[in-house]
Amino acid sequence: MSLCQPHPDSELMIVNCAVITISDTRTVETDRSGQLIQKMLTENYHKIAEYVIIRDDPELIANQLKTFANINELDAMICNGGTGIAPRDTTYDALAGILEKTLPGFGEIFRHLSYQEIGSRAIASRAIAGVYQGKLIFSLPGSSNAVKLGLEKLILPELVHLVQQLNQGKK
Repeated sequence: MSLCQPHPDSELMIVNCAVITISDTRTVETDRSGQLIQKMLTENYHKIAEYVIIRDDPELIANQLKTFANINELDAMICNGGTGIAPRDTTYDALAGILEKTLPGFGEIFRHLSYQEIGSRAIASRAIAGVYQGKLIFSLPGSSNAVKLGLEKLILPELVHLVQQLNQGKK
């Protein structure tokens, strides 16, 4: 898989990732988006350190992120699901409440790319990304098409660079 990058990363780096599916209905067997995230990450030589499916509940989401943030070897968390505006869609709210730094461009560009694919329905997406306790967090909608778009166009091309940025000055 060839990825267009504005500037090549200076070194090959394996990023340790957690995949979090946020859904009231999915199981390991039916979680196509979570499986796709894992497949795309491993095809690009990254490691899946953790994988969970949790209910769309802000307290559960925040607690899971806090738990994973305490894993020293973990570099990034990629969430999918719960980014819409339905009453049960609380992922954005849970993330916005704990992120220490946000990457506004992620959501903006994701919605722009989504608009090119699905039209005006892209306005309902509350995709978000940022940093929490030194870990990158990306939150995508739960559809497999949205996951593929976000990973191909945004996350995979910048994952190593962003982790390197976060790790500057660390020993």
